Amino acid sequence: MQFTAIVLMTLLTLKLLLLPGKVATTSIMGKARWLMTIGTTLVGAQFLLQYTLGLRALGVTQAVMLNLTLFIPASWLFGMAVLYLQRQGRLNRWDKYAGLLAWAAALLLLGIAAAIDGQPLLSDTPELFWAEVTASACYAVMQGYYTWRHLTNIRAMRHALANYYDRDMDGLLRWMQLSVISMVSMATMVPLLIFMQSIWLAAIGLAVFAGIFYLVDSFCSYVVSSAPSKVQEAEENEEAEALEQVRDSSANLDYTTNISDSTLLNAKTLQHMESVVEQWIERGGHLKNGLKLPNAATDMHVPRYLLSSWLKQTGRRYNDWLTDLRIEEAKHLLETHHDWSNEAIARHCGFSDRTYFQKKFKEKTGLSPAEWSCTSD
Repeated sequence: MQFTAIVLMTLLTLKLLLLPGKVATTSIMGKARWLMTIGTTLVGAQFLLQYTLGLRALGVTQAVMLNLTLFIPASWLFGMAVLYLQRQGRLNRWDKYAGLLAWAAALLLLGIAAAIDGQPLLSDTPELFWAEVTASACYAVMQGYYTWRHLTNIRAMRHALANYYDRDMDGLLRWMQLSVISMVSMATMVPLLIFMQSIWLAAIGLAVFAGIFYLVDSFCSYVVSSAPSKVQEAEENEEAEALEQVRDSSANLDYTTNISDSTLLNAKTLQHMESVVEQWIERGGHLKNGLKLPNAATDMHVPRYLLSSWLKQTGRRYNDWLTDLRIEEAKHLLETHHDWSNEAIARHCGFSDRTYFQKKFKEKTGLSPAEWSCTSD
């Protein structure tokens, strides 16, 4: 198993090093790649040392000390690499140093235990055993922090995408969510992996390897795709909305209420937005394909933050709202134009393709377009 792990980590490290040049020219993705690369190198070094020195054969203590010494910083680097992508490189101090603190605490505990037990460094003693258990707890706390940060950022990224693009873009971030689950699973399994000596050891080890492989492989696929630029564009839209609101507020164009939530529109503005949106729908503005929120706001002749605030106040996300409008138009066409194909209806209603139209229609109505057409006859 150790030899297999060495080969796998070597291949993953090479894959990270051989990513296309455009990744290296982007500072954020370049730093994330190097963090991931150093992480896979440390995991590979851990198994290489175990394999060459035969530490597992010497006893549990020897293998555990090496695992904790190298796996904690590797997991820290993996977590920071994902955060670099999520936060566009804007990490706070805890993001940067939580892993370092956990690693330092683990090394300190192991060092103190080795010093007070009066035995050679790699001896099996109660002091060293409990130091290893506590160090494993430090690792779990560290992974818990990064998991919380990852999930919080994923929610924020999903919100930005849903309120910018006219279609469901959650697929861009699915790998992140699965990778977070993978890292949490590893945080649970690694203590078992480093302490257990049973027939389940190989199975747990393979699960950990699979988790690391998925994380690195998905990371590579993500950074070379157009997904990062799409996410960045959506997040920049949120920043532009905030700047627009500050600008209008400075010019005494205050459309919001006087309560603490500055995104809530006052009654007059809310009524105006309802009228503007209704007229826009009557003109068929919602049927344009690839309609991003700023383009829709421009068509309505309102600032983008007003449209965004109106949607929030009415409890809707931009892409869901637009999809609902388009589905209603599709229902009308299915009832009145029986000779139209799903492709023609999808194109007319602003859906990117027939497959996506059929998927969303089924989600919203519980029926396929063909089934709906039959029930409306």
